Amino acid sequence: MIESLQNDKIKHLSRLLTDNRFRKKSGTFAVEGKQENQRALHFGYEPLEFFICEDLYQDGIPDAKTLFISEKVYDKIAYRGTSEGIIGIYKTKAHTLNTLILKDNATVIIVESVEKPGNLGAILRSCEAFGIDALVITDPKVDFYNPNVIRSSVGCLFGMAVYQCDNALLAEFLTEQQVEIFTTKMSNDATDLYKNNFTGKSALIFGTEHSGISDFWVGKGKNVLIPMVGTIDSLNLSNAVAISCYEILRQKSSAND
Repeated sequence: MIESLQNDKIKHLSRLLTDNRFRKKSGTFAVEGKQENQRALHFGYEPLEFFICEDLYQDGIPDAKTLFISEKVYDKIAYRGTSEGIIGIYKTKAHTLNTLILKDNATVIIVESVEKPGNLGAILRSCEAFGIDALVITDPKVDFYNPNVIRSSVGCLFGMAVYQCDNALLAEFLTEQQVEIFTTKMSNDATDLYKNNFTGKSALIFGTEHSGISDFWVGKGKNVLIPMVGTIDSLNLSNAVAISCYEILRQKSSAND
């Protein structure tokens, strides 16, 4: 039973939960919560060890090295407001494009330089829920394994095909794969999202939270926008992605009826 915050294992775990650079350097990350750990294991992430507070977690001991910690220690290191008594440490996976194989009617959601972990988590959740084949983050400014990403995605990170690269490499990949590109720049040439066909191999590109898509993508595809009738002319990034993903699912479902 570990009862001190000064324990070397606890110090290491705390750094994984708070330090992006340390996670990348070590090639490991921490997952807090019962459902999130279940999803990580289900989708093939390799566990290294678990930290369990038996006063809070009584669902059986995972099949990996397990350390027991006091409730006092757990409450100090737990990232979430509601504790479930389990934190796992896993090896990270590679997220490079060379492992992405697209089927004929695949849909890829692309987001440039997403900065907010909560937004990335919400986007992952929508993409997974609505059957998007892959999510690509170009020039990412947030670590995929940030605890806030894992928490806000409810562990959807682990089951979603998610990749990262720069814009130039992605543009080359989309051309080689003969993917139809759709952009989301606010301009007069934009057409109604709902009047475009997303049943084929396609990619829909979203820009940053504060400035939209970069000049790199302007003119590289058909420009679309979500129609709105209120006085506000834009939506939160994760909301815009969710609406678009649902429309893509609706079109594909209708095509298969």
